[in-house]
Amino acid sequence: MPTLPTTTLPPLPSIPNLPQPSIPSFPWPGALPPLPTMPGLPTLPSVPRATLPPLPSIPSIPTIQPTIPSIPFLSPLPSPSTP
Repeated sequence: MPTLPTTTLPPLPSIPNLPQPSIPSFPWPGALPPLPTMPGLPTLPSVPRATLPPLPSIPSIPTIQPTIPSIPFLSPLPSPSTP
């Protein structure tokens, strides 16, 4: 199989350095004036509380214990003996 010729790439162009922008400095006017104070909130009058009557008591439902009747165990009759 024949060998293929290798090609050389041209060098990449260099990227020029761009000038950096200068940030202008702003003069600070000195101390800031104090913030205005908030007026106090008015006090609300107290509202009378409503009292509810106690809830009626609910009678308890008696619990019924389930009883399982016992089944009598019947023994088998004796088998007659063979002589």
